Amino acid sequence: MNFTFNGRRLVQAIAVVLSLALPTLSIVSPADARIGGGFSSGSRGSRTFSMPPSTSTAPNTAQPFNRTVTQPGSPGLSSGGGFFNRPGGGLLRGLAAGFIGAGLFGLLFGGGMFSGIGGFSSILGLLLQIGLIVLLVRFAMSWWQRRSMSQPAYAGPDIGPGVGGGAQTGFGSGTGFGFGSSAPLEILPADYEVFERLLTEIQAAWSNEDTAQLRQLATPEMVAYFARDLETNRAQNQINKVSGTKLLQGDLAEAWREGDVDYASVAMRFSMVDRMLDRATSRLVGGSEQRTEATEVWTFVRPRGGNWVLSAIQQTN
Repeated sequence: MNFTFNGRRLVQAIAVVLSLALPTLSIVSPADARIGGGFSSGSRGSRTFSMPPSTSTAPNTAQPFNRTVTQPGSPGLSSGGGFFNRPGGGLLRGLAAGFIGAGLFGLLFGGGMFSGIGGFSSILGLLLQIGLIVLLVRFAMSWWQRRSMSQPAYAGPDIGPGVGGGAQTGFGSGTGFGFGSSAPLEILPADYEVFERLLTEIQAAWSNEDTAQLRQLATPEMVAYFARDLETNRAQNQINKVSGTKLLQGDLAEAWREGDVDYASVAMRFSMVDRMLDRATSRLVGGSEQRTEATEVWTFVRPRGGNWVLSAIQQTN
């Protein structure tokens, strides 16, 4: 009898942990070593809380921002990034809160985590049902978000040479961005050259821990995130060395203008040698000596007539 009671308590404790973890299991992943740490950080002006369209380079959706200072302009959205803060996240948050609240209420008032549920299999069945409901709601919210997303000024899936299997227009490396006409904001070949250059220069400045150079290449918000990540590396007595960054493919997701400020979100697939080294001994503690690839959506911003700088990095699903 005592064993059964203790076993039930153990199952209840596990169920509490699983209930709390369910909403975030799909977004938690180990951080990468390269610049940005595998997070989605920065701002895209008024489009910060809408996802850039998919392209042939990044056919999957971009992830919402984990780190941003932009305050949402629409009611019902909170200021942080992540699962609960997507459009429609209130419904997901309400469902999760209902499940967790009901369980905790049962624990507090003597009914047990799942009072009225008989046996271990019933608890597993309930957890499975919760998981299915969460997945269904996420699917519905994703569909609604795609439907309600505003039409981009310029999208990349079918915008000319270099997209998909066609011949690409290169910028120095022999590979690079596909591009075509766009309206109302026109992105020219010279702009793509700048985007490719910024990709390599920002990675190099990060590798050299050169925050002064990063201030010339990125917005103050992005520099603040980079500085924080570099400080974390120092505290762990590590240094991230990224070398040989090479753009393999890129295309434009969307470009638009807000007042006197231009924005361009660009999908980029690139390769690099990404190593995390012990600061004292230069021993490899993370990453690899071999080349690896990454696909990210970088957003660039410029004042009218000014220079492009990095304003956001988003991971892709």
